[in-house]
Amino acid sequence: MINIKEDEKLEVLNHSCAHLMAQAITHLYPNAKFWVGPAIEEGFYYDVDLGDEVIKEEDLEKIEREMKKCAKDAKNIIRREISKDEALEMFKNDPYKIDLISRMDDGVITCYSQGDFTDLCRGPHVENTKLIKYFKLLKVSGAYWKGDAKNKMLQRIYGVCFENEEDLNNHLQELAEAKERDHRKIGKDLGIYMMSDLVGRGLPMYLPNGFTLWNELENYIRGKELKRGYLHVQTPPLGNVELYKTSGHWEHYQDSMFPKMEVEGEEFVLRPMNCPHHMVIYGNDIHSYRDLPLRIAEIARDCRYESSGALKGIERVRTFCQNDSHIFCTLEQVESEFKGVVDLILECYKELGIKNYRFELSLRDPEDKVKYHHDDEMWDKAENMLRQVLNDLKIDYVEKIGEAAFYGPKLDVQVKPAVGNEITLSTCQLDFCLPAKFDLTYVDQDGGHKTPVVLHRAVFGSIDRFIAYYLEETKGNLPTWLAPTQVIVMPVNSEYQGEYAKEIYELLRDNDIRVELDDRNEKLGYRLRESQVKKIPYTLILGDNEKENNQISYRLFGSQETTTLSKDEFIKQLKEEIANRSLRK
Repeated sequence: MINIKEDEKLEVLNHSCAHLMAQAITHLYPNAKFWVGPAIEEGFYYDVDLGDEVIKEEDLEKIEREMKKCAKDAKNIIRREISKDEALEMFKNDPYKIDLISRMDDGVITCYSQGDFTDLCRGPHVENTKLIKYFKLLKVSGAYWKGDAKNKMLQRIYGVCFENEEDLNNHLQELAEAKERDHRKIGKDLGIYMMSDLVGRGLPMYLPNGFTLWNELENYIRGKELKRGYLHVQTPPLGNVELYKTSGHWEHYQDSMFPKMEVEGEEFVLRPMNCPHHMVIYGNDIHSYRDLPLRIAEIARDCRYESSGALKGIERVRTFCQNDSHIFCTLEQVESEFKGVVDLILECYKELGIKNYRFELSLRDPEDKVKYHHDDEMWDKAENMLRQVLNDLKIDYVEKIGEAAFYGPKLDVQVKPAVGNEITLSTCQLDFCLPAKFDLTYVDQDGGHKTPVVLHRAVFGSIDRFIAYYLEETKGNLPTWLAPTQVIVMPVNSEYQGEYAKEIYELLRDNDIRVELDDRNEKLGYRLRESQVKKIPYTLILGDNEKENNQISYRLFGSQETTTLSKDEFIKQLKEEIANRSLRK
């Protein structure tokens, strides 16, 4: 997907197209008043107040036609410099522009005019409207003035513009593909999760299919961790404010936390991360160097404040579960433990078929004395350790200055989805800071007390975000071991093969296969189409031949080819596929 903001010519063209759209809207809706209309990564938008009139999706084509008329008029786009007083006079009947102007410094203000339309703007723009030819209006939504829910709701119209028709058509095709892959659509089609304003925005509820998928992923990563010596714990989803003051999160992270609650003289907050709780668990016992490394893990529910405009399905939410772990180790064990984390990440990616990813080593900005914990020696040592492991493993990576956590450097694995921008999936952070803040120690070989080092690590990151990513990556065509329903059984005719279908259904269920029986009095073609919509891996079609020969016939999702096997052969094949966590072809 093209990032408009990264291409200077496209950014100017899209910003000019936003003004062209605004001009067309004034022709169709004379009372329209405009807030802002910037170029963005995906194209452009303009916020407009139409009073009681509402622009619907079907109105966008009408606006496009008017835009084409304005473009054909071939008006020069003229930049003018005016004083603040002149600007206030020019826009005296527009409260949105008056608000903008009143907050500007005294001095020169620029505006741009094209024919009968003028708006405040820094620019730049193309020279003439005739240069704006290949555009498409995409959608309309609501947007609070200034992004504040206390203000009036405006209408935000999105569009995109390109230099030629081929680029526009390619982009529209990519958008169509992105829409088809959108986890919000797939999640609804497959019954994965739901949202309710009554429950609260950004608070997903997982439906039976979604919770089945969730449990399979949780069991998968927990099994991997158990084999590698992790110890699993459970901690509460809130904590005393003093806990976060001790950790430093209250100072550095408070803006992303929900407001504190006072109960019987104590102040609590919903937990935004799990490391402070795990530090307290470590501190509950006396530890020897022989106990280390100690790998504490938890699938933990956290809550972080996200503005409503940033929420997106289960990719960006206000409550989520982290596949979290904190590894307490000696300084000498850091490299081997960090290597073990990288190995685990790569193993999971291979088994899940994740291929398009890259590594980023996030370092501090030495000039930033506010964000980062003050200890130059600690930072140099920590950063060099992580570099050394990545170099030893011959892993390509890029260094990102100023992207570290406040307490230490980190490794982020950036995954490129099938559509859309990169996301951070896995992370591993090295921390010399928090153990010292919580006075954590272990008894060394010489009997002295030393402070352990901690690796913060999450392979899936947030399970919610991972599910969103994986639904989009697979288009909902999940591997059989992850599919909420693995097999659906259909008699051709319930009257004749219904009992045999029930027998097969019960046999599969007794073999721990997630199976459904569709013996409704509907045509087989109709039921087969429904099975395709649900993306069920195996559809069993049972007719007279299957019944008489004690066999089954199946179709794989997306295939018209039918395969016939004995019951035992099918169950053996299916169990092997599930046990091996085979990927779909």
